[in-house]
Amino acid sequence: MPVSKSEFDSLPPCDFYTPAELLEADQMYTVYEIARMLQGLEPDAEIEQETEAILLDWAIPWIMTNAAELVVAEPRSDDEPGYYGLKTGE
Repeated sequence: MPVSKSEFDSLPPCDFYTPAELLEADQMYTVYEIARMLQGLEPDAEIEQETEAILLDWAIPWIMTNAAELVVAEPRSDDEPGYYGLKTGE
């Protein structure tokens, strides 16, 4: 059910990091690390599994929306996720 805007103390703009603001040019990140970083957490922050699932709901569309500015690397092994990084002129 919708909620009146007047019920909230603050309504900041819905701004997201750009890939260049979020990612280091020489690093590759998993979607899990990106999810944490989008929330201002360290990439290796310990979070509950339920929280991680919610953060992934934000990170996956962010990756898709910014795909033109990213590169992707296949997992190095079967038990590892893929990696994403900032597209550079290299």
